[in-house]
Amino acid sequence: MFSSRLHWDLRPNQLAQALAALRRQHVEIVDLTESNPTAAGISYPESAVLEAFCDPRALVYTPSAAGLPSARKAVAEYYSARGLIVDPAGIFLTASTSESYAWLFKILADAGDEVLVPRPSYPLFEFLAQMELVHVTQYPLVYNAGWTIDMEALTQSITRRTRAIVLVNPNNPTGSFVKEQELKRLVELCAEHSLALISDEVFADYRFTPDPDRVPSLAPVDQVLSFCLSGLSKVAGLPQMKLGWIVVGGPSALRSEAVERLELVADTYLSAGTPVQHALPKLLEAGGSVRQQIIERITRNLAFLRERIDAASTARVLQVEGGWYATLRVPTTKTEEQWCLDFLQHDHVLVQPGFFYDFASEAYLVLSLLTPAEQFHEGVRRLIARL
Repeated sequence: MFSSRLHWDLRPNQLAQALAALRRQHVEIVDLTESNPTAAGISYPESAVLEAFCDPRALVYTPSAAGLPSARKAVAEYYSARGLIVDPAGIFLTASTSESYAWLFKILADAGDEVLVPRPSYPLFEFLAQMELVHVTQYPLVYNAGWTIDMEALTQSITRRTRAIVLVNPNNPTGSFVKEQELKRLVELCAEHSLALISDEVFADYRFTPDPDRVPSLAPVDQVLSFCLSGLSKVAGLPQMKLGWIVVGGPSALRSEAVERLELVADTYLSAGTPVQHALPKLLEAGGSVRQQIIERITRNLAFLRERIDAASTARVLQVEGGWYATLRVPTTKTEEQWCLDFLQHDHVLVQPGFFYDFASEAYLVLSLLTPAEQFHEGVRRLIARL
C-alpha cells in the first residue's frame, strides 16, 4: 500500500530509550545537544521581530514563484554586506534548507541518480535524497590537525549517474570550511563531469578565527553550476519563521536553465509564506544582535571546553573553525554508544555519539556549543569526571 521510498527503521535506539525512561522519572538532564536557539536562552529583540509582521501587505496574497522582489532584494543585501555580489534574479525563497535540497534534487537528478555528500556530516541527506528517489554516496573528510576533503576518494566516487557534489561550509558537526585549493579542484571535477556544486552555508556567519585560505561562500563561483543555501534558521536564529533561500550561480546558459527549472518547481509549491517574506528585511536586521550573542556564547563555550579537556588529557577537542558544535575524541575503551549511555544514566548528561553523524571510526562525541554557559560548564565538568 505504501511507497518503498520510506522504509527506514523508526524504532528508538538505546540512547533514546534511556533518555525517555529518565524523563518519565522526572530526572533533570544536562542537555549538551541543544541546537534550537529559541530554547537556548538567547535574548531576542522582541519588539523588532513582532513589529516586522505588522505590515498590511501581509493580508494580500500576491504569489511570486521565486519569492517577492523585496524579500529577494533583502537576501542580496545580506550577501552584499559580506562583500559578495548576488543577483536577486538568481535567488529563490523556500520554506527551509531541507526544501531547498528537495527542489535541487528534483531539477538535477532522475530516479536512481546519485549525489555525493560529506562524511561525517549532518545525517539528513540520506532521508532527503531517498524521498526524491536519489541515491547518496559519501565522500570522506579526513582529520590531521584539521579536517580536509579526501579528494582522491571523492574523485573515485564519481560515476556516470553522479549529478552533484554537496558541501556543507562550514560542515556540521566538524566545523570545517572548504579551502581555496579544495574549491579549485572541486570546480575542475564538476566541469569535467558536468556536475553541479551545492553548498550548504547556514553556519557561514559563525567563524572562530580568521583564515585567508578559507572559502566563506561559493556565491562567487561562476565556472560551474552552483547553488548556495542558507536561511533565517541560523542567520537570524529564527527557525520558526520557516524561510530559506537558494542562490543560483554559474555560467550564463546553465544558470538561466537552472533558474527556469527552479521557477517551475517553485511555482508548483509556492511554499514561502507572504507575511515572513514581507518581514524578511527587518528580520535580517534584527538578527544581527542574535548572531552576536550566539557568536559570543559558542566562542566562550569552546574556550572553556578546550581548557578543561586539555587539563584532563583523557580526551581531545578536535580542531573546529566554525559552526555551533565541538567534537571530542574519547578513549576507545568503550564504544560511543556505551560512553553516551554511561554519561546519561550515571551523570545525567546528554551528548551525541559520533555515529549519529557517520563518523567512520570510534570514538567521538558531539557537543552543542549553543548550550547556555552555566549548563554547558556543568555538563563538561561531569563528562571530565567520568573520563
